[in-house]
Amino acid sequence: MSLFRYKAVDGNGVLLQGELDAATEQDVFLRLKAMGHAPISAELRGRSWQWLRLPQRRRRVLPVARFARDVGTLLAAGVALERALSMLVDMAQSPREAAVISELLDAVRNGQPLSAAMERHGAVFSRFHVNMVRAGEASGALDKVLLRLADAAEQVDALRDSVKTALIYPSLLVLVTGASLMILMTFVVPQFTVLFTDMGRELPLPTRIVSAAGEWLRGYWWVLLLALFALFRLAQWQWSVPRSRYRWELRLARWPLLGEVLLKLQMALFARTFATLLGNGVPLLAALQIVRETLASHVMQEAVGEVAAGVKDGGTLAGQMAQAARFPALAVHLVRVGEETGQLEGMLLRLAEIFEREVRTAVQRALALLEPVLIIGLGVIVGGIIMSILVAILSINDLTL
Repeated sequence: MSLFRYKAVDGNGVLLQGELDAATEQDVFLRLKAMGHAPISAELRGRSWQWLRLPQRRRRVLPVARFARDVGTLLAAGVALERALSMLVDMAQSPREAAVISELLDAVRNGQPLSAAMERHGAVFSRFHVNMVRAGEASGALDKVLLRLADAAEQVDALRDSVKTALIYPSLLVLVTGASLMILMTFVVPQFTVLFTDMGRELPLPTRIVSAAGEWLRGYWWVLLLALFALFRLAQWQWSVPRSRYRWELRLARWPLLGEVLLKLQMALFARTFATLLGNGVPLLAALQIVRETLASHVMQEAVGEVAAGVKDGGTLAGQMAQAARFPALAVHLVRVGEETGQLEGMLLRLAEIFEREVRTAVQRALALLEPVLIIGLGVIVGGIIMSILVAILSINDLTL
């Protein structure tokens, strides 16, 4: 059993906070519902190994998934929108988060719809979020729309986080090995060089090469750091210029494993966002324009723009996707089936699930190949340095004999 801290609302709309012992978060929700409360959240507390966790990335001003789920849960429990936002101000986890929700609350109190208030915070809420909320307000099912928006945002965040988490081990391996090499080259190798020089023995060629590299790093390590920093800034600049980024995306798309992962990641985001918008009553063309803005790839943005233009001229969605030549054949076929059967939203959700699963599989496959290559390559470098020292030691032993 683990200790969970929960937040819930009772039958009178009063906010409740406390702790419960349960096996999982789902068990906490079931117990709260059995008590007649509407659960909002449950967070794990009291784990002895919690201090071992790696530092998390900086929180955003307002996590949209949590905000949408909290508001949707409160509305579903019968709490008025104004009161729900007021509760969230008290529950805010940072002053910046409280400030954003307070501004939304002030706008709602002045008679503005929530979607209009959200639209003024473009740095927090995208057009996708605003149009979803606007569709919920128009249909009178804002609570259901917000919960669906939370589900979609959580799925997208989970997919991105799974890819980033998978890259932690290779990154740490490279950093630790690089640091070990720097220590070996700048501190250990020079010690042996001085020892051999004092004995008046000419070093073997491999040892001289390693020794020269160590001396250069010891004296000009700052040049290496400046070069790495310059390369990093150059890569940032290249990625920030639209034309340059477009060319780089085309190059990366041709890489055997990386190109496959990047395409499927964008397709999963495209399909889930598109399905969520259509399911909440957003028109097809408007949904395509919103989806285009949510994609990170400029190549895919261009492709979706071509599809939208073709659909506007009277073409079918599947036909325009096939002409764009950027969408996988599976995506085109499933969209065509969805158009023919009138179940486009369902087919898009199915497509999102397929690509999300394939992204995780592709990442695992790539890491299965990358990790041994890194270990062997770095082992060869470290082994070469050690062998160069051993060759020098053996040459001294030969001289003694």
